[in-house]
Amino acid sequence: MPDDFPGCSACGGTGFKIVESDRGSKAAPCACLRENRVEQNLLGARIPKRYLHCTLANYDRMNLSQERARGIAEQYVKEYPRNENGFLFLGPCGVGKTHLAVAILQALIQQKGVIGLFYDYRDLLKEIQSTFRTGSQLTEMGILAPVFGVELLVLDDIGARQPSAWVSEVLSHIIHNRYNEKRITIITSNYPDSAGEQGGPTLEDRVGKRLRSRLYEMCKVIRVDGDDYRKTSRQAEYRF
Repeated sequence: MPDDFPGCSACGGTGFKIVESDRGSKAAPCACLRENRVEQNLLGARIPKRYLHCTLANYDRMNLSQERARGIAEQYVKEYPRNENGFLFLGPCGVGKTHLAVAILQALIQQKGVIGLFYDYRDLLKEIQSTFRTGSQLTEMGILAPVFGVELLVLDDIGARQPSAWVSEVLSHIIHNRYNEKRITIITSNYPDSAGEQGGPTLEDRVGKRLRSRLYEMCKVIRVDGDDYRKTSRQAEYRF
């Protein structure tokens, strides 16, 4: 269809080019066809503008745990789709967990043609709750269907919402559905697996023992330690 891929000199905007061979001429997909598909998949992934710059190459490694985390992420992208499990990135605020998760998502979309989706845990719950209002044009299943079915889901900051029976039910529905269908899920959380010296809630406290056990089965735990990047490097840039 003319002008679908404007500016491409190889195909004249049609998405296909003529290839000559010993058997004659035939139409073949132009490279711009794939590039356009990748661009659309990136747009459809719902990655927030703040994280669109995130790649594995520009992830700042300030210590060995961050260096190790990036190395594991790079190997994961290289070996995909032979991977059977996703990741559970755990660590304090500001150590780059979301950066790594988004970098994996973007790399797989660009390099392997993966269809992926990013959701902040709290935003997802709010979208579902919005369907309960009278006159809403959306349905709960309309929001959850792509979350269930997408090839790769990044679920950011789980446990951030105060646990309740409804919150636990929604999260369990998502995790169990994706587990049963063997779909890859990458998760981040600020909550530790075990209580530290200062005490405080753990990830199990926030999501429940049963769901935490299921996450062990479907995700490799990657602990990312370090100082809060937002407090150190970023604040230093703002000083005059």
